[in-house]
Amino acid sequence: MPADEDSHGINSVVDKLSRLPPDLLTEASQHILSYLQGQNSGVDSAEISHRFQRAGVTFDHEAVQSIIRFLLLTFRSAGKNNLSADELVSKLKEGSSKWPKASLQVLHALWSEQGAAVRAQQDAQSMLSIGQLVDMQWKLGMAVSSDTCRSLNSPYVSLLLKIAEPSGQISQKALEMTIPQFQNFHKQFKEMAAIMETV
Repeated sequence: MPADEDSHGINSVVDKLSRLPPDLLTEASQHILSYLQGQNSGVDSAEISHRFQRAGVTFDHEAVQSIIRFLLLTFRSAGKNNLSADELVSKLKEGSSKWPKASLQVLHALWSEQGAAVRAQQDAQSMLSIGQLVDMQWKLGMAVSSDTCRSLNSPYVSLLLKIAEPSGQISQKALEMTIPQFQNFHKQFKEMAAIMETV
């Protein structure tokens, strides 16, 4: 996307945001910040749109979505890059010269109050992010030569695990186990499955 198209998109969203009175921008931003702090399970665009309409500000569905996406991206990026409220406002001014002072003051105040909580939630999520098992393949083999193993001609199980990482990439992990290790592994999987059925 050319830079002028990108800045046109930002200016278009800023134009929409500038139509919001400070209290309405605060309310919408607060809804998004609550989600980013883990207090809500999502951002309810219908609720935000309804609040806009009650205040006499009418946007079509796509306009409301673009405002929500912009605020989500802005606050997520500020948290990820550990920006202060002043740095956040500077970045917003760099992106568009059309920001009204009142809107920047609202975003500055909200980020000053809640930026640390958003960063803490992002840190916690990144530490808790684990991969998801996508596929598991196994095969039974027989050791016939080894530099380190004394007992040759013993069976082993070879596992290939495909794991979807939180980043979206799929990685592969290969494991080899003796038959007793595999039997223990199988027993633990059965125990996990039984526990998960009770949840």
